[in-house]
Amino acid sequence: MRHEIRESEGAVVVSFEGDIDLDTSPAARKVLLDCVRRKRSVLVDMSRVTYIDSSGVASLVESFQNARNAGLRFGLVAVSETALRVLKLARLDLVFPIHATLEDGLAQISG
Repeated sequence: MRHEIRESEGAVVVSFEGDIDLDTSPAARKVLLDCVRRKRSVLVDMSRVTYIDSSGVASLVESFQNARNAGLRFGLVAVSETALRVLKLARLDLVFPIHATLEDGLAQISG
């Protein structure tokens, strides 16, 4: 798993690439929680996530809850079909704000 963090329009955007699984989810968790600690809205670009398991999903859920508790917005953007299947299976597509594109996500959190 690789990641990139950047700021765009007042939000922190973290992009993941590769698998987010039992081996890589601790690193993903740390990255996500560090982004939430910046006290800005967080968007997670999942367009290049090739696989995500329950440990990766747990990292997303924990980060989402921390952001919400801090009064911050947290959303997923451009979720790959593979990752979206897992989120739908867990019915988390009804919990997470999911945006088709980064531009849509930025417009939503800034509005």
